[in-house]
Amino acid sequence: MHIVIAGAHGQIARRLGRLLAGRGDTVVGIVRNPDHTTDLTADGVDPVVLDLEQASADQVTDVVRGADAVVFAAGGGPDSGVARKDTVDRGAAVLLADAAEAAGVRPYLLVSSIGADSVADGAVPEGMDEGFVAYLRAKLAAEQDVLPRTGLDTTVLRPVTLTDDPGVGTVELAPHVEHGEVTRDDVAAVLVALLDHPAPGVVVELNGGNTPIDEAVAALS
Repeated sequence: MHIVIAGAHGQIARRLGRLLAGRGDTVVGIVRNPDHTTDLTADGVDPVVLDLEQASADQVTDVVRGADAVVFAAGGGPDSGVARKDTVDRGAAVLLADAAEAAGVRPYLLVSSIGADSVADGAVPEGMDEGFVAYLRAKLAAEQDVLPRTGLDTTVLRPVTLTDDPGVGTVELAPHVEHGEVTRDDVAAVLVALLDHPAPGVVVELNGGNTPIDEAVAALS
């Protein structure tokens, strides 16, 4: 396959890129910082330097044209302000969707976050700080923009708290899960399985669990 990953230097995205490249797929990674290109090249990923907060839809369309699928794994990061939560976690996700539609690339995997629905309709969960509320609102807005598009086959993945422990190859995938922990290795492996066996129109939460990843993804359809 030919896969384009936005936010390709992120911790999940790099794991995903290595998995895909390691099995012979062509992987293009969009990054903002040119200093990150060396890491991607070492992973077997072809880097493209493009700032998704500044790029035009035409520029992104040129990158994704000919791809079999796109993956949005970018984020403003925990230290970014409220404004960048919107311009990256929502705006860049929408821009990638615009480009994918223009290029005729239907499969779109959106890495979101558990808890996104907790801020629906302006809700503010008790005890949640302003920055995290803004992050979840941006993720939810991206989901709401991308999911209804008839020109895309979108799958939204909402992982729980992420860890750097080694992956175990088993997870829990369901419309709603308890808020636990899941390894970044296993998130990346789930994304690979979703690329192989798409589940369009699905919003699914991901937790650590006991079901083999391929089996858990197959059950979505």
